[in-house]
Amino acid sequence: MKFRTWMSSAAMCLFAALAITVQTSAREKITTFDVPGAGTGNGQGTNAIGVNARGLIVGYYFDQNNVSHGFSRCPNGAFTTFDPPGSINTFTFAINFEGAIAGFYYDAENMIHGFLRTPDGTITTFDPPGSMGTIVGDINDFGVIAGYYYDATGAAHGFLRYPNGNFTAFDISGAGTAANQGTFPQFFSALNLAGASTGFYIDASNVYHGFVRAPNGEITTFDVPGAGTGAIQGTYPYSINKKGETIGLYVDTNTVGHGFVRDANGTITTVDVPGAGTGAGTGFGFGFVQGTLPLGNNLEGVVTGIYVDQNNASHGFLRAINGEITTFDVPGAGTGADQGTYATSNNVEGAITGLYIDANNVSHGFLRVH
Repeated sequence: MKFRTWMSSAAMCLFAALAITVQTSAREKITTFDVPGAGTGNGQGTNAIGVNARGLIVGYYFDQNNVSHGFSRCPNGAFTTFDPPGSINTFTFAINFEGAIAGFYYDAENMIHGFLRTPDGTITTFDPPGSMGTIVGDINDFGVIAGYYYDATGAAHGFLRYPNGNFTAFDISGAGTAANQGTFPQFFSALNLAGASTGFYIDASNVYHGFVRAPNGEITTFDVPGAGTGAIQGTYPYSINKKGETIGLYVDTNTVGHGFVRDANGTITTVDVPGAGTGAGTGFGFGFVQGTLPLGNNLEGVVTGIYVDQNNASHGFLRAINGEITTFDVPGAGTGADQGTYATSNNVEGAITGLYIDANNVSHGFLRVH
């Protein structure tokens, strides 16, 4: 069994690991960290993705051999690293309040499978019926898992996995059926406590559209006014909170990104961070466009994410419930194209986690509190 930990599960939150904390202002404190064993070469390092209400952080890291592994980080800085049995590359995007972790991994035949890691370290692997590749994006506090799977033609279908191991698959009407089209529930905070999920579907013309799936299975689709209708343009929801507020990105006819907040009644407010670029992106990660890219929203409705400037460097931001925007950069973040600060999620306490890419294109994790 390939499962391993840097510390035993029982001791995982008892001992702190080395981290660097910087007081950037009277209200802001940023702690940076690297998982033990993370590589220091180009494209290697630590990728923090999500933070739960208890301050547990989940993500993945690339070692010096460019192999990825899952990790969790306790509030005191202690790490646990792990891989499902048979994994050659592990990616973790989701953690719930109890510390259950969900993600996916590649096996030796390059097939993708989902997994659940319970707080005691037990790992269960799974695939929905008909899956030729399973991508797991989220787990809520009741243990419901959301994601999507690819069929034999390469089209994507959404699914929910329940604690008893049963699956519900779903498709959005209008989703394309060719390779890399279909239905794509999203990651970390895209499945709320009530069981509502969000994401996007890609139609036959490769245009993106948003959806919200209610706990009873009812599906609402939407497009943000101003969203483009060309390939890779359209509406990209990324997160939904307990109140049913959905946030994300829309890409306009000039392939520039803008943020949006959609409330539970369907009212949409657009968001543009001052300093966001208005040109073409680089095609790398979330920086595939310039502009504003919200990625997370907590229970109170505070939004966090990134904006990509005219030089294709990324910066963090948060948007308060009154609309006030605060921007920030992690000390040590690079300023070149595809470098900078990537704020990926925020919890109910206002903590923000994510990663920053330095001038050598190495990734590091961070936690921002105030």
